[in-house]
Order: sequence, then structure tokens, then C-alpha cells
Amino acid sequence: MTEFDPNERPEETAGVLTAIARTAIERELSKAGAGEAVDKASAQPEPAWLQEPAATFVTLTLDGRLRGCIGTLEAKRSLRADVAANGRAAAFEDPRFPPLTAAELDDLVIEVSVLSEPEPILCRDEAELLAALRPGTDGLVLRCGAHRSTFLPQVWKSLPKPADFVAALKEKALLDRDFWSDEMRFLRYEVEKYRKD
Repeated sequence: MTEFDPNERPEETAGVLTAIARTAIERELSKAGAGEAVDKASAQPEPAWLQEPAATFVTLTLDGRLRGCIGTLEAKRSLRADVAANGRAAAFEDPRFPPLTAAELDDLVIEVSVLSEPEPILCRDEAELLAALRPGTDGLVLRCGAHRSTFLPQVWKSLPKPADFVAALKEKALLDRDFWSDEMRFLRYEVEKYRKD
């Protein structure tokens, strides 16, 4: 994966990325004219930084409350394509929420998180894992057999203690809060956040 370097992005990155997500959501809400819009967009020269492979999460909020959050952990498509796909998925496919309605669109706040490449955390037990974590900085991935979950670094705001953060991540993966196994694997990543209110 190409490492995301915010210093190589233009100042208007937040506006560009959130607009990509919003446009994808609007097109899903109203299919009319979508073909024409896509053709026009593809006719424009694409900035190189939008073509770079990237893994992103799109987080939607309404009135300060979560309304949807979907993303990818591995860079398998371009930054533009990943933001558009995750914007649509956050609005219409997050199983925790009903599909977004047109009436909600005007008040919707969109945040795009671009992930660094995840790196493994080597730990023999939970105490070592907790000691290795960097609250407020690390996003965390948990993998254990078929159980998988992740928290973005933004989750530290509501779960500032590492023990609570990890326990909630286990619950998200449908494991008990005090579960531990040598099969558990953890990866950390950082994000660059882009939001335009």
C-alpha cells in the first residue's frame, strides 16, 4: 500500500473527499441523471493523489450522533473509489441503522478517515497489549478465527482507558470482554481525518 502522506495533498482535501462521499450518497438516493454525472466526472482529469490506492472509513453523523460508519482496512482501490464506495455503504448498508433518507441529507456531517498501513502488535497477553497501545492515536484491529472488529482512533474519545477500549472491541467482535486466546491477533493503524461541516 502507498503510505498516505497528508503533506502531498492539497489544502482542499477535506472538501474534495467529503464531496466525493456526499455525491455517492446523493446518486444512490436519486438515480436520475447519475449516468450523465458519471460521464462528466470521468471526462475530467483525475488528480494523481485521488488515484493512489488507499483504505478509508466514512463516518456519518446527525445532530452529533453516529448515523453510519463503514470502511476498509486494506488499500485495494483508488482513494476516490474507496471513499465513494464507503460513503454509500455507510449511508445504506450499516446494519446498525436503517438506510439514510433524503430528508436527512442536508444535516448530514461526513468525516473521511484515511488509514495508514496496519502493523502488527506483538503481545503475549492482554497486559502487554494494553501497555503497547497509544490512546488517541491508535486504531486497533482484532482478529481471532472468524471474529473480527476494529475501532478507529476517534473511539478513544468515548473509551479513553485502554482496558475499556479493548473490552469493547472484543464485544464488537462478539467475544466476551474478558476473553483471551493465543490465536488473537492485533494490528494498529493511524488515520488522517477530513471533515467539512
